[in-house]
Amino acid sequence: MMDWLDVATQGILLGGVYALFALGLSLVFGIMRLVNLAHGDLIVLAAYFVLFTSSMAGLPLGVATALAIAAMFVLGYLLQRFVLERVLGDEIMPPLLVTFGLSVIVQNALLLTFGADSRRLQAGAFETGSVSLAPALKVGLAPLTTLVAAVIVIALLQLLFYKTSIGRAFRATADNPEIAQLMGINQRRIFAIAVGISLAVSVVAAVSLGVRANFDPSIGPARLLYAFEAVIIGGLGSLWGTLAGGMVVGIAQTIGARINPEWQILAGHLAFLAVLMIKPRGLFPGAGHDAR
Repeated sequence: MMDWLDVATQGILLGGVYALFALGLSLVFGIMRLVNLAHGDLIVLAAYFVLFTSSMAGLPLGVATALAIAAMFVLGYLLQRFVLERVLGDEIMPPLLVTFGLSVIVQNALLLTFGADSRRLQAGAFETGSVSLAPALKVGLAPLTTLVAAVIVIALLQLLFYKTSIGRAFRATADNPEIAQLMGINQRRIFAIAVGISLAVSVVAAVSLGVRANFDPSIGPARLLYAFEAVIIGGLGSLWGTLAGGMVVGIAQTIGARINPEWQILAGHLAFLAVLMIKPRGLFPGAGHDAR
């Protein structure tokens, strides 16, 4: 019994990682109806930024993370204003093709700059530390912190959407861009801020990834796939649903690994398919107005 309790606990903690991967994707889709195929690679880019500023420039990990959040926000803002804005419209293919091209560019730029070797962020004793949740149940401090970070980020985004003027502008633009513009809302600025926030949130995902596991320039597409599954399972545009979706994928993967280590990834994909067969719109399709 304790074995399966441990499996479920590890799955929930892994779900926190996947939720962090997915939050930026969910945010941009909820506001802009944009599927960013470069999302996973931008998470990896953020991880390398933190690696460079912490390991190579000698800054503490916390300071490096704060700098990365600011830098990725600016990158997202500029990316929207000078690249994505030119292809957004009624047609779905142009932004997909542009973000796919961006994915290829980021991967190759990282490969050229840092090489193909795996890297990892150094967090000292935090990497191996653990806490006891029950007499026979211990969990790693890093995975637990990741789950707490996911909950905190979602709560902060909820406050942003519902308690601030920019949040009201986000929701108005998502509901009806034409009317929002007639009311004086600058849609270009709102979209640029949304992409900036999306990439800023990706830094939290990048640090959780880099502390828990090795990363290299080629892993972005896999991160995108897990993020996409978490978003779809939870329900498009629902941030709390994204957390639930991440946990579904995480628990499925840990159960699959418990049965047979070779089944880990497949089990997550099968859970994704099963949810879509039962609830095609996801678990929480109309849950509030989280990111819309």
